[in-house]
Amino acid sequence: MSKAVGAIFLKELNDLLRRRSFMLLCAAMAAVVALALLITSLDYHKQLSDYQQYAQALAQSGAAAPAAPPQLSPLQQLRGGIEYIEIIGPVLAIVAGYGSAAKEKYRGTLRLFFSRPIGALDLAAGKLAALGVLWLIIVLVLFLVMTATMHFIGGAAFSAAAIAKLTLSLAGAWAYLAFWSGLALGLTCFVRQPGSALLICFIIWLTVVLLLPQIGDTMDPDNQVPGGLFQSMHVDKSNEHAIMAHFSGYETTRNALEETSISKHFERASFAFLGVKQIYNQQPVGFIWSETWKDSASLLAALLASTAFAMTQCNKRNLIGRRMK
Repeated sequence: MSKAVGAIFLKELNDLLRRRSFMLLCAAMAAVVALALLITSLDYHKQLSDYQQYAQALAQSGAAAPAAPPQLSPLQQLRGGIEYIEIIGPVLAIVAGYGSAAKEKYRGTLRLFFSRPIGALDLAAGKLAALGVLWLIIVLVLFLVMTATMHFIGGAAFSAAAIAKLTLSLAGAWAYLAFWSGLALGLTCFVRQPGSALLICFIIWLTVVLLLPQIGDTMDPDNQVPGGLFQSMHVDKSNEHAIMAHFSGYETTRNALEETSISKHFERASFAFLGVKQIYNQQPVGFIWSETWKDSASLLAALLASTAFAMTQCNKRNLIGRRMK
């Protein structure tokens, strides 16, 4: 890292951490994640308590023992928290990326920046590095919030495998948030008016995070009945695949829509590592990775693309040449 990149990085990170309103929003997101975990944990303990009372009543009456108690892996309790990161996280990331570029124009510091002997990519590299470290700090805080909430309130015990799965899931969250900040930074530099860039970012967020996944979920017949359509009809997996083979074109179209959403790739990988989907629950990390590596690769590719976009757009020509003539 050059001296110029290091100076820009330190200044940018200091500015980001000193933005009280932004940090309050991040703290609010952490609180919402903790609240979602608390609600899930309390609901599970209520189900378990009801089961134990029912089993005790059956035992006293001499009836047969009930079915197995409700099972909930500690990591499955994180579903609500991951969904909040998936939906709310990009909004915070967009605000951070947009503000990183827009503030220089509003403060009138662009000409001062480029009057110094800095390389063509130094400004972008310093800002992206600061944004990356910011999201690393926030993800680490979320990790601590999640594990502490599940341990002290949910009574969950974590194995080494569970910690590894949670770490991989939150690594995906870091890449996901860094992608949105890089995209916002690049668009704010590329578009003449910063306000227009912010509007474009939120249109992309609305389409990618809310519309496309919702369309894909709505088109999935297994999502139309609580517990799953095929499960409610007592159709096993082999027959389910045989039935869906007759609708291969429909399924291909539905899956293609979901594949265009980076949010869906993040959700699929995270839910697999956390065991939200039962076929991955209690499975080893290697098996889950072999099944979902394409989603993780898509996340990485999107991050690299947004980083490259920001690096090519955050330059003197865009920030001064086109805007401040």
